[in-house]
Amino acid sequence: MKSISYANLSSQNSSTSSAIISALASDPSFVSLSAHETTATLRRDAEDAAKLQVGIDVAVARGVLPGPNDGFVPEPYSKIDVAGKTPGAVVDEILASMGGVSAAAGKVVVICGLSGTGKGTTCAKLMEALAPNVASWSNGNVFRSVTMLACRWCDVHNGGVFDADKVLTKDNIASFVGMLEFGKFDGKFDIQIRGLGVDALVSSIQNTDLKSPAVSSAIPTVAGATQGEVVLFAGAACVTMGDAGTAVLLEGREETVNYVRSPHRFVLMLSDESLIGKRRAAQRIAAVALANVGEEASQEDVDRAIKGALEGMVAEIQ
Repeated sequence: MKSISYANLSSQNSSTSSAIISALASDPSFVSLSAHETTATLRRDAEDAAKLQVGIDVAVARGVLPGPNDGFVPEPYSKIDVAGKTPGAVVDEILASMGGVSAAAGKVVVICGLSGTGKGTTCAKLMEALAPNVASWSNGNVFRSVTMLACRWCDVHNGGVFDADKVLTKDNIASFVGMLEFGKFDGKFDIQIRGLGVDALVSSIQNTDLKSPAVSSAIPTVAGATQGEVVLFAGAACVTMGDAGTAVLLEGREETVNYVRSPHRFVLMLSDESLIGKRRAAQRIAAVALANVGEEASQEDVDRAIKGALEGMVAEIQ
């Protein structure tokens, strides 16, 4: 096995993963683990896509979102094969297609792709390239905000018992989303929640009220019923930020981001799907190995930790 330095291991980034993949490429155990990770990742992605599509179909049926019968056609995506490319090279390709950094101001950049294609890393690099006038958007806190309001409604109207059939009516969902306002507060983009006894900025409660046990328990159900409303809220928020001259990075699944209008849409893909599992396996091995060595570790200690992490993971799938 080729040795990997402690400095590289401690970086826990794409360079670390690439080094581990190279070092273990011919190891039968790594080949086995990678194949397992590829299969598992593709299966999870397919299951997630199906669940998201159910939510979109519900929104279309309720008239919240337009569907194919309404003439809705998603804008086309540019495909980028990330195999053999560094995150920096992928970012350069995206920016070049947009006309450079200066041309990205006020634009919404949509990034999609299967798990393991590097969406998160690419967005992080884009944030660096476009700083300081750039923002990223995630629907997560919007879903949590709506879920918190649904739980508050149940507290008031249903004795504190969460009942999806009672609370998640079309009118109630519209009311909850209407309690959210996106804009600049204290000089920063944020979401203001006002209603059902709540008056707070999302940034001030994102790690407290929005992560309460009640919200965490109900969010899968609420998210499945509110895809359409949240997608529309996200699209409007992205327009608001773009109009202010901010470049907006939107990472997500095609099923939902199809409804956020932008000509700058990219799908990251791997012509060699086995790399999905190799990357995931390498990330897991790196994390476990680093946890088992200290800063004063010798090269032999690092090599042993990597090999031990691999052997432990392979034992779990046998």
